[in-house]
Amino acid sequence: MEFLERFNKAFESKARLGIMSVLMVNESLSFNTLKDLLQLTDGNLATHLRALEEQQYLVVQKQFIGRKPSTTYTATDAGKQAFTEHLNALEKFIKGA
Repeated sequence: MEFLERFNKAFESKARLGIMSVLMVNESLSFNTLKDLLQLTDGNLATHLRALEEQQYLVVQKQFIGRKPSTTYTATDAGKQAFTEHLNALEKFIKGA
């Protein structure tokens, strides 16, 4: 089953699948928006975001809006490609190809 080799361990967790899914259809999202959408705790979300950042699948932008800090996340081209390949492998697995 050659397509199993295309499974990406970075996307094995439900949280990381969710993070990448929403970043694929949104240019960028804030930490709080991701937290609310995915219903994750601060610590859990931060851990998964950091792992994806280390793989260079997303980039982090920290800035201040007024006096409030704002952190946004954007999927990189490499992250989008890796996620698409992972989804294609999952689809082939499900279809029994």
